Amino acid sequence: MGLGMMEDETFCYEEEKQLTVFKTSHFFVGDGFTVYDSNGEVVFRVDSYGGSDYKDQNQLVLMNASGKCLLTVRKKWPSLHNRWEGFVGERMDGQKPIFSVRRSSIIGRSSVTVEVYGNNGSPQAEEYQIEGSYCQRCCTFYNANREAVAEIKRKVAASTNVVLDKDVFCLCIKPGFDGAFAMALVLVLDQIDGRDDEAVVEGNVVDDDDDEDMMGSAVEDSPCSSSPTSF
Repeated sequence: MGLGMMEDETFCYEEEKQLTVFKTSHFFVGDGFTVYDSNGEVVFRVDSYGGSDYKDQNQLVLMNASGKCLLTVRKKWPSLHNRWEGFVGERMDGQKPIFSVRRSSIIGRSSVTVEVYGNNGSPQAEEYQIEGSYCQRCCTFYNANREAVAEIKRKVAASTNVVLDKDVFCLCIKPGFDGAFAMALVLVLDQIDGRDDEAVVEGNVVDDDDDEDMMGSAVEDSPCSSSPTSF
Protein backbone atom coordinates (compact mmCIF):
# COMPACT_ATOMS: atom_id res chain seq x y z
CA MET A 1 0.00 0.00 0.00
CA GLY A 2 1.85 3.03 -1.24
CA LEU A 3 -0.56 5.49 0.40
CA GLY A 4 -1.80 5.18 3.94
CA MET A 5 -5.23 4.28 5.18
CA MET A 6 -5.22 7.47 7.21
CA GLU A 7 -5.57 10.84 5.51
CA ASP A 8 -2.47 12.40 7.12
CA GLU A 9 -0.28 9.35 6.39
CA THR A 10 1.35 9.80 9.81
CA PHE A 11 2.05 6.10 10.09
CA CYS A 12 3.55 5.59 6.63
CA TYR A 13 7.29 5.56 7.18
CA GLU A 14 10.06 6.30 4.69
CA GLU A 15 12.31 3.70 6.28
CA GLU A 16 11.59 0.32 7.82
CA LYS A 17 10.02 0.81 11.24
CA GLN A 18 10.29 -1.68 14.07
CA LEU A 19 7.56 -1.45 16.71
CA THR A 20 7.23 -3.36 19.98
CA VAL A 21 3.74 -4.66 20.71
CA PHE A 22 2.62 -5.43 24.28
CA LYS A 23 -0.52 -7.49 24.72
CA THR A 24 -1.29 -5.63 27.93
CA SER A 25 -4.27 -7.74 28.97
CA HIS A 26 -1.56 -10.10 30.22
CA PHE A 27 -0.52 -7.47 32.77
CA PHE A 28 -3.57 -5.26 33.40
CA VAL A 29 -7.12 -6.57 33.34
CA GLY A 30 -9.31 -4.57 30.94
CA ASP A 31 -6.50 -3.27 28.74
CA GLY A 32 -5.59 -4.58 25.31
CA PHE A 33 -2.49 -3.58 23.36
CA THR A 34 0.12 -0.88 23.69
CA VAL A 35 2.60 -0.33 20.85
CA TYR A 36 5.94 1.46 21.30
CA ASP A 37 8.60 2.71 18.92
CA SER A 38 12.34 2.14 19.47
CA ASN A 39 12.50 5.25 21.70
CA GLY A 40 9.87 3.91 24.09
CA GLU A 41 7.20 6.34 22.85
CA VAL A 42 3.62 5.07 22.58
CA VAL A 43 2.44 4.83 18.97
CA PHE A 44 -0.88 2.91 19.23
CA ARG A 45 -3.28 1.84 21.98
CA VAL A 46 -6.21 -0.54 22.25
CA ASP A 47 -8.08 -0.13 25.55
CA SER A 48 -11.01 -1.94 27.22
CA TYR A 49 -10.01 -5.19 25.57
CA GLY A 50 -12.35 -7.77 27.04
CA GLY A 51 -12.93 -5.86 30.27
CA SER A 52 -16.10 -6.23 32.31
CA ASP A 53 -17.54 -2.99 30.90
CA TYR A 54 -16.76 -3.86 27.31
CA LYS A 55 -20.18 -4.30 25.69
CA ASP A 56 -19.12 -5.52 22.27
CA GLN A 57 -16.52 -8.28 22.39
CA ASN A 58 -16.48 -8.43 18.58
CA GLN A 59 -15.36 -4.85 17.94
CA LEU A 60 -11.95 -3.30 18.66
CA VAL A 61 -10.87 0.32 18.22
CA LEU A 62 -7.28 1.22 17.38
CA MET A 63 -6.17 4.60 18.78
CA ASN A 64 -3.07 6.75 18.57
CA ALA A 65 -1.07 7.72 21.66
CA SER A 66 -3.43 10.57 22.55
CA GLY A 67 -6.56 8.42 22.28
CA LYS A 68 -7.80 9.49 18.83
CA CYS A 69 -9.71 6.67 17.12
CA LEU A 70 -7.90 5.62 13.95
CA LEU A 71 -9.52 2.38 12.80
CA THR A 72 -12.24 0.04 14.04
CA VAL A 73 -12.30 -3.70 13.31
CA ARG A 74 -15.55 -5.58 13.73
CA LYS A 75 -16.49 -9.23 13.24
CA LYS A 76 -19.03 -9.84 10.49
CA TRP A 77 -21.92 -12.17 11.30
CA PRO A 78 -22.56 -14.74 10.01
CA SER A 79 -19.27 -15.81 8.44
CA LEU A 80 -17.85 -19.27 7.77
CA HIS A 81 -14.42 -17.79 7.06
CA ASN A 82 -14.22 -15.80 10.32
CA ARG A 83 -14.50 -12.53 8.39
CA TRP A 84 -13.72 -9.18 10.00
CA GLU A 85 -14.23 -5.71 8.54
CA GLY A 86 -12.29 -2.50 9.07
CA PHE A 87 -13.64 1.07 9.28
CA VAL A 88 -12.03 4.50 9.40
CA GLY A 89 -12.21 6.07 12.86
CA GLU A 90 -14.84 4.92 15.35
CA ARG A 91 -17.43 2.90 13.45
CA MET A 92 -20.88 4.46 13.01
CA ASP A 93 -24.11 2.69 12.04
CA GLY A 94 -24.39 2.47 8.27
CA GLN A 95 -20.71 3.17 7.69
CA LYS A 96 -19.11 1.13 4.90
CA PRO A 97 -15.93 -0.84 5.57
CA ILE A 98 -12.64 0.05 3.89
CA PHE A 99 -11.17 -3.45 4.15
CA SER A 100 -12.07 -6.99 5.15
CA VAL A 101 -10.04 -9.87 6.57
CA ARG A 102 -10.90 -13.56 6.31
CA ARG A 103 -9.38 -17.00 6.46
CA SER A 104 -8.55 -18.26 2.98
CA SER A 105 -10.10 -21.64 3.83
CA ILE A 106 -12.58 -22.87 6.42
CA ILE A 107 -10.70 -26.16 6.72
CA GLY A 108 -7.83 -26.29 9.20
CA ARG A 109 -5.19 -23.59 9.46
CA SER A 110 -4.75 -21.46 6.38
CA SER A 111 -3.42 -18.13 5.21
CA VAL A 112 -5.43 -14.96 5.77
CA THR A 113 -6.73 -12.84 2.89
CA VAL A 114 -7.12 -9.06 3.18
CA GLU A 115 -9.20 -7.12 0.64
CA VAL A 116 -9.09 -3.32 0.43
CA TYR A 117 -12.23 -1.60 -0.87
CA GLY A 118 -12.79 1.51 -2.95
CA ASN A 119 -14.67 4.60 -1.76
CA ASN A 120 -18.03 3.14 -2.80
CA GLY A 121 -17.43 -0.12 -0.96
CA SER A 122 -16.56 -2.10 -4.10
CA PRO A 123 -13.41 -4.24 -4.14
CA GLN A 124 -10.27 -2.45 -5.26
CA ALA A 125 -7.41 -4.11 -7.13
CA GLU A 126 -5.60 -4.41 -3.81
CA GLU A 127 -5.27 -7.66 -1.92
CA TYR A 128 -2.87 -8.93 0.72
CA GLN A 129 -2.03 -12.37 2.06
CA ILE A 130 -0.85 -13.05 5.60
CA GLU A 131 1.13 -16.28 5.88
CA GLY A 132 2.75 -17.98 8.85
CA SER A 133 1.64 -18.49 12.43
CA TYR A 134 0.40 -15.64 14.60
CA CYS A 135 0.25 -18.06 17.54
CA GLN A 136 4.01 -18.44 17.25
CA ARG A 137 4.40 -14.71 16.46
CA CYS A 138 6.00 -15.43 13.12
CA CYS A 139 4.11 -14.34 10.02
CA THR A 140 4.53 -12.13 6.97
CA PHE A 141 2.14 -9.77 5.18
CA TYR A 142 2.46 -9.89 1.37
CA ASN A 143 1.00 -7.59 -1.28
CA ALA A 144 -0.31 -8.82 -4.65
CA ASN A 145 3.23 -8.81 -6.05
CA ARG A 146 4.41 -11.13 -3.27
CA GLU A 147 6.45 -8.33 -1.71
CA ALA A 148 6.68 -8.39 2.08
CA VAL A 149 5.09 -5.23 3.50
CA ALA A 150 5.06 -6.13 7.22
CA GLU A 151 6.19 -8.91 9.56
CA ILE A 152 5.37 -10.18 13.02
CA LYS A 153 8.36 -11.69 14.85
CA ARG A 154 9.35 -12.84 18.32
CA LYS A 155 11.06 -10.19 20.41
CA VAL A 156 14.59 -10.75 21.66
CA ALA A 157 16.02 -8.82 24.61
CA ALA A 158 19.21 -7.13 23.40
CA SER A 159 20.99 -7.29 26.77
CA THR A 160 20.42 -11.00 27.46
CA ASN A 161 19.63 -12.40 23.99
CA VAL A 162 16.56 -14.07 25.54
CA VAL A 163 13.38 -14.61 23.52
CA LEU A 164 10.59 -12.80 25.35
CA ASP A 165 7.11 -14.08 26.14
CA LYS A 166 4.64 -14.11 23.23
CA ASP A 167 2.68 -11.24 24.77
CA VAL A 168 5.59 -9.02 23.68
CA PHE A 169 6.54 -9.15 20.01
CA CYS A 170 7.84 -7.13 17.05
CA LEU A 171 5.78 -5.57 14.29
CA CYS A 172 8.13 -4.60 11.46
CA ILE A 173 6.67 -2.13 8.95
CA LYS A 174 8.25 -1.87 5.49
CA PRO A 175 8.69 1.59 3.89
CA GLY A 176 5.45 3.04 2.50
CA PHE A 177 3.10 0.59 4.22
CA ASP A 178 0.55 2.01 6.65
CA GLY A 179 1.51 1.14 10.23
CA ALA A 180 -2.03 1.78 11.52
CA PHE A 181 -3.42 -0.62 8.92
CA ALA A 182 -0.80 -3.21 9.88
CA MET A 183 -1.67 -2.92 13.58
CA ALA A 184 -5.40 -3.23 12.79
CA LEU A 185 -4.58 -6.50 11.02
CA VAL A 186 -2.70 -7.64 14.13
CA LEU A 187 -5.89 -7.09 16.16
CA VAL A 188 -7.83 -9.30 13.74
CA LEU A 189 -5.15 -11.99 13.74
CA ASP A 190 -5.25 -12.02 17.54
CA GLN A 191 -8.99 -12.73 17.35
CA ILE A 192 -8.79 -15.29 14.54
CA ASP A 193 -5.67 -17.17 15.67
CA GLY A 194 -5.23 -16.09 19.27
CA ARG A 195 -7.49 -18.80 20.65
CA ASP A 196 -5.84 -21.61 18.70
CA ASP A 197 -3.69 -24.06 20.59
CA GLU A 198 -0.18 -22.67 20.60
CA ALA A 199 2.52 -24.88 19.16
CA VAL A 200 5.75 -25.42 21.04
CA VAL A 201 8.47 -22.97 20.02
CA GLU A 202 12.10 -23.62 20.76
CA GLY A 203 14.05 -21.00 22.67
CA ASN A 204 14.12 -19.37 26.09
CA VAL A 205 10.97 -17.61 27.23
CA VAL A 206 10.63 -15.13 30.07
CA ASP A 207 8.57 -16.46 33.00
CA ASP A 208 5.48 -14.63 34.21
CA ASP A 209 7.38 -13.66 37.39
CA ASP A 210 9.76 -11.61 35.22
CA ASP A 211 7.00 -9.49 33.59
CA GLU A 212 8.02 -6.33 35.43
CA ASP A 213 11.63 -6.55 34.19
CA MET A 214 10.44 -7.49 30.72
CA MET A 215 8.26 -4.39 30.37
CA GLY A 216 11.16 -2.17 31.30
CA SER A 217 13.61 -3.60 28.76
CA ALA A 218 11.52 -4.88 25.85
CA VAL A 219 11.03 -1.49 24.21
CA GLU A 220 14.75 -1.26 23.54
CA ASP A 221 15.75 -1.23 19.87
CA SER A 222 16.71 -4.88 19.87
CA PRO A 223 16.63 -7.41 17.00
CA CYS A 224 13.66 -9.72 16.42
CA SER A 225 13.92 -13.47 16.26
CA SER A 226 14.14 -14.50 12.62
CA SER A 227 13.47 -18.23 12.95
CA PRO A 228 11.13 -19.24 10.10
CA THR A 229 7.80 -20.69 11.20
CA SER A 230 4.83 -21.85 9.14
CA PHE A 231 1.47 -23.50 9.61
